[in-house]
Amino acid sequence: MNAIQITKLGDASVLEYTKVEKPVIEPLKLIVKNQYSGVNFIDTYYRKGVYPTKLPTILGREGSGIVEQVGEGVEGFKKGDRVMYFCDNASYAEYTLADAKNTVVVPKEMGLDLAAAVMSTGLTVVTFVKRAYAVKSGDIILIHAAAGSTGLALTQLCKHLGATVIGTTSTKEKAQIALNNGVDHIIYYTHEDVPTRVREITGGKMVDAVFDSVGKSTFQGSFDSLKRCGTFVSFGNASGKVPPIEINILSKGNITLLRPMVYGYLATDSEFKSAVSELFEFIHNKTLVFNICKIFDLSNAIDAHLFLESRQSTGKVLLSIPQ
Repeated sequence: MNAIQITKLGDASVLEYTKVEKPVIEPLKLIVKNQYSGVNFIDTYYRKGVYPTKLPTILGREGSGIVEQVGEGVEGFKKGDRVMYFCDNASYAEYTLADAKNTVVVPKEMGLDLAAAVMSTGLTVVTFVKRAYAVKSGDIILIHAAAGSTGLALTQLCKHLGATVIGTTSTKEKAQIALNNGVDHIIYYTHEDVPTRVREITGGKMVDAVFDSVGKSTFQGSFDSLKRCGTFVSFGNASGKVPPIEINILSKGNITLLRPMVYGYLATDSEFKSAVSELFEFIHNKTLVFNICKIFDLSNAIDAHLFLESRQSTGKVLLSIPQ
């Protein structure tokens, strides 16, 4: 089958469109003929070696498609089902061997493009606003990269829960997209000092929580924007890994610091099913509206990574798989 594989670490040029062996069915698993694969920043972390992985490997941790084979012991799925799934680096390919426990049947009214777009981002925001930090009415929340796919979804849920949202962006175009999705105040983090602007916007109150997917370049500004007993949710490395910190800095304001991953909140069958059910409900009620900003052919995965890393995206990036 055709797939995107890496045999060495590096920039986007290490992505190889090549032929690999099609997966063989195993117990408790499904073989899915993919139609779309989600492209996420975590894919670039594996590509660069920020997160370790065995080589060679196929990238991609979410996808959607049609069930082709059902493994022994699998219940609730049949050949021909439209599904969406999480996986361990395997979705940039024509076929994926997916764990049944991390797969769900796509609602009839949902297209497979949207299904691939909402799996990772949607479950991330649904779990983070409850378990990383329980957002509540009256909170003031700072969201970095507010015009990106995760930032937009976080904004929508925080507003739904009654919070005031301060969003950071780099351009006026992105600022308008963030404002259209509910952000109350914009900070241009490329040329404005974030803590200073937060202090001005909040009248000195500062923020209850920060959701920071950017990493190295925004860490200190995020930390300095928190109120006493605030919560810092650091969950991305778009600008590089956060350097080691001295733990005593948290004593400055009794700060809570987390570095969560969505998979850690979906470890059990009940956690996964509950989060998926909640996500589908939010999408059905239009509490969450996802924007697919660009779709690339599988063979153009290099361009997809370059686009994502150039900070041009204002929503979800997908790969379309040849049928």
